[in-house]
Amino acid sequence: MRLTYTSDVWWKNAVVYCLDVETFKDGNDDGVGDFRGLTQEIDYLAGLGVTCLWLMPFFPTPNRDDGYDITDFYSVDPRLGTLGDFVEFIRTAHDRGLRVIADLVVNHTSDRHPWFARARSSRDSPLRDWYVWSDTPEPDNKEQIVFPDKESSVWEYDDASGQYYLHSFYRHQPDLNVGNPEVKDEIARILGFWMELGLSGFRVDAVPFLIENVNPKPANPHEFLADLRAFMTRRKGGSILLGEVNVPYQDLVEYFGDGLGDQITMCFDFIGMQRAWLSMARSDARPLASALRERPRPPKDCQWAVFLRNHDELTLDKLTEDEQQEVFRAFGPCGDMQIYGRGLRRRLPTMLGGDLRRIKMAYSLLFSLPGTPVIFYGEEIGLGENLGEEGRMAVRVPMQWSRDGGFSRAEPVREIPDGSFAPDRVNVADQKRDTDSLLRWFQLLIERYRECPELAWGDCTVLETGDHAAFAHRCDADGATVVVVHNLCDTVRDVELTLTGLEHCMLTDLLVDGTLEVADHGVVRVLLDPHGCRWFRSSPAEIPPEDASVKSR
Repeated sequence: MRLTYTSDVWWKNAVVYCLDVETFKDGNDDGVGDFRGLTQEIDYLAGLGVTCLWLMPFFPTPNRDDGYDITDFYSVDPRLGTLGDFVEFIRTAHDRGLRVIADLVVNHTSDRHPWFARARSSRDSPLRDWYVWSDTPEPDNKEQIVFPDKESSVWEYDDASGQYYLHSFYRHQPDLNVGNPEVKDEIARILGFWMELGLSGFRVDAVPFLIENVNPKPANPHEFLADLRAFMTRRKGGSILLGEVNVPYQDLVEYFGDGLGDQITMCFDFIGMQRAWLSMARSDARPLASALRERPRPPKDCQWAVFLRNHDELTLDKLTEDEQQEVFRAFGPCGDMQIYGRGLRRRLPTMLGGDLRRIKMAYSLLFSLPGTPVIFYGEEIGLGENLGEEGRMAVRVPMQWSRDGGFSRAEPVREIPDGSFAPDRVNVADQKRDTDSLLRWFQLLIERYRECPELAWGDCTVLETGDHAAFAHRCDADGATVVVVHNLCDTVRDVELTLTGLEHCMLTDLLVDGTLEVADHGVVRVLLDPHGCRWFRSSPAEIPPEDASVKSR
């Protein structure tokens, strides 16, 4: 049976682009990004080649946690526009063939949400059980505290009602109790509302916290995710849930569903991401290779979401302490570059010292790893960070469109990077005119990724290279094969690959002109420049004319 690449499972080989409306483009010159500005740049995003936009929270908020503290799930933050602006953005995105998903942040609300105001008003309030309360909470497990630099407990005493409420994150974000049927119904209404306005799905924030911190504990915590997925499928068959599930592989597969893929559609591969950074720190492919070998195959119609950098800190929590220190020394040796003792608050281009060869190699690796690539806005131009901002806000800087910034004609509310990553050095306009720019490299990688469905749909095999600095893998589907090789070090490498089943085939390089022939025993030698990368598609060797004439007789 042949694999069928259809739009019904569009997420299997999508290219997801995460952006913050507030920092992408200002359309009314008040220094804050908005939906009007974003709509103006839809053609840029379509031209880049991305197929799905992921919006960070855009709801009304006191903005104490960059929009993740929400006071109204059914509206748009007035600073970012109106519901009318949102609908116009969706219409324009769909017209250009782009799907849109948004953050689903229902682990908690702002403590200023009307629901919490009613819940804390009295122990007899009808909304009391929409949150998690306790007279005598259990002692804190330090591993439960997500922000150890800001919080010392996950419980906060509420003077108004004389009980403690649970907050897995900040104390101003009380946890919702999704064990309450009324809360479940309300969350479904929220999903249904935004899907009616054109969303194709949601990125679910901190999934394990969402289903575990409920009262009373359900017999099957995952039933809530299955119910959400079933609701969305009834409303819109091609909708997805993209899950932030940072747990070991053996625990993570449960979030896809009971072998049927009936819960989370795509899960982020946090372990593969962290091992990739360890491999780049060591110039040694073995950590990444081991992650790919360990990673289970998702159920049919599900997928892994692969990434190297996102909107939060670059967490290293699944590495050992010694391994974390290796990555710190390589990519963030200064204290102000690190956060929570387990991560980095830097963007990829600055971590790689602005070295374009290494940066291009890293993104080639991202787009060739089996799964659906997810990129963070500005990565395509090498946007830097601003370490002067607090915490994770360092990486959430204004997009740089031109040499003078181009984000807004007013003073941006967020400071822009300076030095070698300032707008006069890093911007969209200049890179559009430079055929060797990172922006053009991204366009090429996205084009080649979309032309190689084997990378997303196929069976992946990590190949032996005989050289720890070289990482190679092949993806096979429907009798077609793509072979990819990366050099993680700064010296030339000449590696030998054994490609079983591809004897006498030709390997056509997809990134530069050139071909290689596989020998009759399946061996091929690949020369790699420092931090070089090669993508090959296999094809049967052409029969020379004289041989063809003999064969025809």
